[in-house]
Amino acid sequence: MKPGANNDRVYRMSFASVYPHYVTKVEKKGRTKEELHTVIHWLTGYTEKGLAKVIADKTDFETFFAKAPRMHPNVGMITGLICGYRIEEIEDPLMQKVRYLDKLVDELAKGRALEKILRK
Repeated sequence: MKPGANNDRVYRMSFASVYPHYVTKVEKKGRTKEELHTVIHWLTGYTEKGLAKVIADKTDFETFFAKAPRMHPNVGMITGLICGYRIEEIEDPLMQKVRYLDKLVDELAKGRALEKILRK
């Protein structure tokens, strides 16, 4: 993806504004908020307390990923298409992280086993 206004708009969005959509998406498919949190914790290293603070503070996506305790070392195993783009070919590191999260949420909503989502 090329840098631009669209990416900047995404980066400035608060994680808290998108989070309820993640919850709705997975719960509509019979998954739980706890499973969603497991996926977010795996990807970013945020604890339950840290995640609650990010949501309460309305932290934007740029800061959410910049302050993530640690990105999981297996994030490179997250591949495939999301929003019409190959995740492994996205050049902007921040947009790639946003798309990693989108992909994991999609996989959870599609019923993929948690062990596979967490690249075990």
